[in-house]
Amino acid sequence: MELEYLSLLDLSNNDFKAIQYNSMGSKKCDNLSRGTPPHQCGNSSNLLYLDLSLNSDNLIPNLHWISHLSSLQYLNLGGVDLLHKEIDWLQSVSILPSLVELHLENCQLENIYPSLQYANFTSLQVLDLAYNHFISELPSWLFNLSSHISHIDLSQNSIHGQLSKILPNHGRIKSLVLSDNNLDGPIPDWIGHLEQLQKLDLSDNAFSGPIPTSLGNLSSLIVLNLYSNHLIGNLPESLGKLFNLDALRVHENFLTGKVCEQNLLFLSNLKRLCLSSPALVFDFDPEWVPSFQLKAIWLGYVTGKLPSWLFTQSSLKSLTITYSSASFEPLDKFWNFATQLEFLSLSYNTINGDMSNVLLNSKFVWLTSNKLGGGLPRLSSRVVVLNLRNNSLSGPISPLLCHKMREESQLMSLALANSQIVGITGNCCIMLIWGRIT
Repeated sequence: MELEYLSLLDLSNNDFKAIQYNSMGSKKCDNLSRGTPPHQCGNSSNLLYLDLSLNSDNLIPNLHWISHLSSLQYLNLGGVDLLHKEIDWLQSVSILPSLVELHLENCQLENIYPSLQYANFTSLQVLDLAYNHFISELPSWLFNLSSHISHIDLSQNSIHGQLSKILPNHGRIKSLVLSDNNLDGPIPDWIGHLEQLQKLDLSDNAFSGPIPTSLGNLSSLIVLNLYSNHLIGNLPESLGKLFNLDALRVHENFLTGKVCEQNLLFLSNLKRLCLSSPALVFDFDPEWVPSFQLKAIWLGYVTGKLPSWLFTQSSLKSLTITYSSASFEPLDKFWNFATQLEFLSLSYNTINGDMSNVLLNSKFVWLTSNKLGGGLPRLSSRVVVLNLRNNSLSGPISPLLCHKMREESQLMSLALANSQIVGITGNCCIMLIWGRIT
């Protein structure tokens, strides 16, 4: 087929071993099949959008043919192996004057050109280089991109070093994702001056020092992920002014001091909250009713009592509480509240009490390594996974598996290790199809 006037070509998510792109009638661009040498190619001035992503068995020898697609605005080669032959990917793509979006995630790239000062991207707005093999500091050219850039994703690499102390030319950036790298040092204050920023993800690094109070200036921020770092100090009250915030995740750090309603006061749009640091003290007014309705909560190292406002969250679907000595009493109130959840994880706590009269209604339930006692709980037909390892439960397994249900049980996985559970009693016949009991 001679598609001279083609402007959009999407061959993504197939199983192609080779892709050959023809342009300008009889003049052919480089054959993209494995090991095939390039051919002479004329310009293809009409192609604006090219997506060859998710063809994992397709090895593209090089990107030299890209330069002939002079009007290309969108290029996605995500999941295509460029490791073995492509040694100068940046020069090949930066020559395109109209390129707006570049997606090269999971392309086995190794060279990010850390010493290069400038890359000739004049129109680029979206740069996605996640899931590659970059082992270097952040390159200088990244901080010298044009002011048009709105999205940068370098997650899941091995980038190390510290962020620049100088404010880059990224005044319009809306999403900065640097998670799952080896970045360290302080979070620079200039991030708090990116006025249009909607997503900041610095999680799973080694950032240290306090959380900058300047982050409270990011009034457009929707997602703030700072978890799994080495951050210290108080949770800034300035974060409580981020009224557009949907997700606040700062767990697995070394924060200290108190967290109270002032930290969350104006977060009326908040849907996901994760707070967990060994020395962080939860000190909420028991009469406080927040303006938000959360969908997911992760709390860790809670002492005393659970925050009273937790029971006001009628839209909650996921609750995780770990490494806590807090009292869950009154237990009947807590277990009744938990029936609304789809995901319940209470691991490595000191929660106790007799479980024999408790009805579990969540699809996924992890209650491992607690002090739960008595007989086994009752299950609704919704429960798919139940993990009760490392508790003090005792008695027969029959009440758990043999009570009558209105609907067929969905239970697929059951873990009861290190409990005093005995076998089935009475006339109970169990059939677990595709199931697993340990």
